[in-house]
Amino acid sequence: MTASPRPAEQPLFAGLPGDISVSFEFFPPKTEKMEAQLWDAINQLAPLDPSFVSVTYGAGGSTRERTHATVARLVRETHLVPAAHLTCVGASKAEIDEIADQYWDAGVRHIVALRGDPPPTDGGRFVPHPQGYASAAQLVEGLRCRHAFDLSVAAYPEVHPEATSAEADLDNLKRKIDAGASRAITQFFFSTDAYFRFLDKALAAGITAPILPGIMPVTSFAAIRRMSGNTEIPAWLETMFDGLDDQPGPRALVAAVAAADLCKRLYEGGVRDFHFYTLNKAEQAYAVCQLLGLRPKEPIE
Repeated sequence: MTASPRPAEQPLFAGLPGDISVSFEFFPPKTEKMEAQLWDAINQLAPLDPSFVSVTYGAGGSTRERTHATVARLVRETHLVPAAHLTCVGASKAEIDEIADQYWDAGVRHIVALRGDPPPTDGGRFVPHPQGYASAAQLVEGLRCRHAFDLSVAAYPEVHPEATSAEADLDNLKRKIDAGASRAITQFFFSTDAYFRFLDKALAAGITAPILPGIMPVTSFAAIRRMSGNTEIPAWLETMFDGLDDQPGPRALVAAVAAADLCKRLYEGGVRDFHFYTLNKAEQAYAVCQLLGLRPKEPIE
């Protein structure tokens, strides 16, 4: 879709009506200081009325208790809709049933069902538990049978690093949706063309569930490189952050503008739902939402 030309005097983000829906991802804290930072971020972003907020689950289920504690506190102390990540790694079906029951009993109704990253002890290779689920699609089916969860799954516009082909990766996504997932959330990306091509291919494959774009503001360029997998990091982005490694203030400003520009181009292509990987920091995600015209639904405390 080609954007309409802007009048010369119209600012880049002028006139956006804020008719978007957002969601935010957090990770469970390890220390009291990290917990304070997490809840500060949650309290800053809550007034934007996100459709849900997700809490990650460490490799090999390493944050199981901390994830549950964070999600349970969200249920108790906020009006937000929490979505707990749950993976297949290192757990039997019975153990996953127990975790699912605990979430259901705590009032959690949304699960992000993932195959999960293998622990380093497995050499970076996913090995299914002998009595566990062998894939995210099987996990979705099992959770759907256990409780009436709202289920989200992962999608990869630039192909999962372990996929044998783009077609195989898309087939896997379709199996997850067909098993009962309501939506997919993408790995972060920086190419709108890659995202829209992926949407076209998904629709052609019969996938009609929403596929939310995952937006990752660049808080650390080195971290983005580590997490990128098959995600292409464009040369212009590297140039934009050149020399900012030791300048956190300017880097944060540049990151917010870069993420907002990506979201604006997605918006011009018809996207209205955005999922932000916050890394437990509110400022950049909030700034992007502000630039897109979204305003708080309630006063900020």
